[in-house]
Amino acid sequence: MNGELRLQDLISLDVLQKVQENFSNAVGISMVIVDAEGSPVTQPSGFSRFCQSVRTSGVRRDECIRCDDEGGRIAMATGGPSIYRCHAGLVDFAAPIIMRGQYLGAILAGQVRLRETSEVAIEYISPPDDWWRQDDRLRALRDEIPEISYQKLRSAAYAMFHLAAYLVEESYSKAVSDELNAESLRLMVESKRRVELEKLLREAELQALSYQVSPHFLFNVLNTIGRLALKENATQTETMLYAFADMMRYVLKKSRSQIVSFRNELEHVQNYLNIQKVRMGDRLTFSINVPERYNEVLCPFMVLHPLVENSIQYGIEPRESGGRIEITARDDGKDMILEVTDDGDGIAPDIIGVALAGVAEHHGRTSIGLHNIDSRLRHFFGADYRIRIENRSAQGGGTWVQMRFPLTFDRFRT
Repeated sequence: MNGELRLQDLISLDVLQKVQENFSNAVGISMVIVDAEGSPVTQPSGFSRFCQSVRTSGVRRDECIRCDDEGGRIAMATGGPSIYRCHAGLVDFAAPIIMRGQYLGAILAGQVRLRETSEVAIEYISPPDDWWRQDDRLRALRDEIPEISYQKLRSAAYAMFHLAAYLVEESYSKAVSDELNAESLRLMVESKRRVELEKLLREAELQALSYQVSPHFLFNVLNTIGRLALKENATQTETMLYAFADMMRYVLKKSRSQIVSFRNELEHVQNYLNIQKVRMGDRLTFSINVPERYNEVLCPFMVLHPLVENSIQYGIEPRESGGRIEITARDDGKDMILEVTDDGDGIAPDIIGVALAGVAEHHGRTSIGLHNIDSRLRHFFGADYRIRIENRSAQGGGTWVQMRFPLTFDRFRT
């Protein structure tokens, strides 16, 4: 635990109040507990009617407070209980509450008369004042105050001194233990999250050429390039080759990067769509409406490509008429909001849950792409950053997917 400790942070005030009241009733003395600044943290227990009456006077109350304050200061300076007489001649004690060298407060108690047989001289902490003798009512109230032996009062002072030290030490040790346990739990959770992320990243690397860029897609690209080479005089072929080369360069060089700029991610997907456009012709149309101000927004590597590939593979390619893909971005002042929409038949609602959980089966193998994206979004940006998927065929659309990325993000904290 760091920083200055406070009494009320270590021990419940309810516990202090109960200990104080029980001790006050058992010994027959008044008690109140104050913090390091002298402010009461408990309600007074067992205050005599004489002292209560005296404190109704502003001047006398201030004198009582000065006595309490001075008693606490003496106890703090000596590091042990101090016994003294107040200005009205009653005997009090102040027992400091100290934990590992730090003064946390004091127990102020007393308001008693010493038996005349006591041979111990108790010094006044404030100049004596017998003004109360001239008031018959106050004199009678003072006579009600019980007498106590010096030894009993001293024993009470040291009992409370040691009890308070034990309570704060135990509370401090428990607080430290709780803090260490919480830190251990946090480290365990963080370690588990890192292991899961590393597993996902390894899977993403292994599938960089098989899932993100499938063999089927590579075969179609090569065939298309071959046909173009026969039919045309290289211009379109060159464009397609450059786009394909840029895609491979992005996948191979960036596959170990955890965070990339959205501009790079979008350029990669645009190359992919341009190649698919050449391959599919009029059966594929697409639009990208992402303002340049989002170029430097950071996002996890390879989170957009799988969504666009899914739209083509499941939403557009199976249909003879083809279809359209729209990629749009906006922000709400905190996050960039990216949406990918196609006009296919829409993902089956019962597939969404299993796909996000990473247990969806496709052609005999488990499809983890959407689960991978969802897990990495939450790992880097927090639990609120999850991928959203909806079937919007009822509204005349197909599959709608949304991701959010913070407009400002420190990549070095990951």
